[in-house]
Amino acid sequence: MNKKLQVAFNEQIKNEFYSAYLYLAMAAYFEAKNLAGFAHWLKVQFKEEQSHGMKILGFLNDRGIKAILESIPKPPADFGTPIQAFEEVLSHEKKVTALIDKLYAIAKEADDNASAVFLQWFINEQVEEEKNATVIIETLKMLKDSPALIMLDRELAKREG
Repeated sequence: MNKKLQVAFNEQIKNEFYSAYLYLAMAAYFEAKNLAGFAHWLKVQFKEEQSHGMKILGFLNDRGIKAILESIPKPPADFGTPIQAFEEVLSHEKKVTALIDKLYAIAKEADDNASAVFLQWFINEQVEEEKNATVIIETLKMLKDSPALIMLDRELAKREG
């Protein structure tokens, strides 16, 4: 694996753990607002993002490459209404999609087929991530912070992970 691709993979590990940290901050925010279902959904997302970072780290290890962990920025602490928070989730996932796409392009440019194949899983995962956030946003728009918000909160609490 060439150096440029190694650096890009290490950067993506940081990005995945930042995503986890962001979703944990959102979960804490919703816990403080007594919206345990939203908090639960985001805690599951937190674990999923951690697993993505570990998946990349494992891939590097499998290729005999030492991962270099970068500092993770501090996430925000206030996320507004549930719809504002999930709009932030969608915006963030779109940024992650762009980062994965860039990483994939670097792998293709380096003619590193193993990395390109590995990254295909992440490309597919990002389609799901953006869809999940979009569905929640659209549902929240239909609810417009009505009493049904509590019903959605309880539905989100059922997410397995």
